[in-house]
Amino acid sequence: MATAPAAPAASAGAGPAASRTVTYQARLRPLNHQTGSGLLTLRLRESTATITERYSGLAARLNGAPYPHLQHIHGGARGMCPPASADRNGDGVVSTTEGTPYYGPIQTTLSVRGNVTPQAGTDLKIAPKGPSVRYARTITLSPAAVASLRKGIAVVVVHGDDPRTLGRKARSEKSDVVPSLPLAVTSPALCGVLQPMPAGGAATGTGSTAATGSTVGTGHAKVAWLFGAGAGLAGAGALARALHVRRRNRTAFRPA
Repeated sequence: MATAPAAPAASAGAGPAASRTVTYQARLRPLNHQTGSGLLTLRLRESTATITERYSGLAARLNGAPYPHLQHIHGGARGMCPPASADRNGDGVVSTTEGTPYYGPIQTTLSVRGNVTPQAGTDLKIAPKGPSVRYARTITLSPAAVASLRKGIAVVVVHGDDPRTLGRKARSEKSDVVPSLPLAVTSPALCGVLQPMPAGGAATGTGSTAATGSTVGTGHAKVAWLFGAGAGLAGAGALARALHVRRRNRTAFRPA
């Protein structure tokens, strides 16, 4: 199912808000018959992004070595994760090219070290590796990625499908972006839209608990905040009434 972006929070706009820290989260859901999942949190101040991420359940090995999972922030398009119907050639896989109209081109590469530009987008040497990853890095985002975040159309895509989950036709195909690689290596495996978190909202940790938190972060957390604010206002009102009664009683029983 395609995932549409939420409306950007007011604090994520341009102007004075650009100098504040805004937190975004993407819950990573599987594509192309994969079974992984994860959560990415990005704290943005101007163009500096502090990123924490955890995912698990992806392909473990490729040609006897730990599987490199290319990952990026995409943007500039519809701000959506592609549906299965995006598979135009009928091979059962939504390729990188077929997904681009939905999530857009690479705007920042989430590498483990070194280059984070789009030009590093297919460098397997600096990609996270293995079925489970805990990722933490502070990087400078491209202006295009910052703009996509503020518009609510930035999408995290983790690539690298398990060939065993693909049909016979797809298993034999070459990558649509790096012909020297199998199609599975560059095809999307996980995808999530980066959504701004409400100020004072849910905690932004990672792991299974955090994944649950990210689901309710823009909904239940806001409701809980409203209830908390309401309780605070009610308490303040009760205190004011109590003080008023106390003052009135003191006046009524003042000695002559």
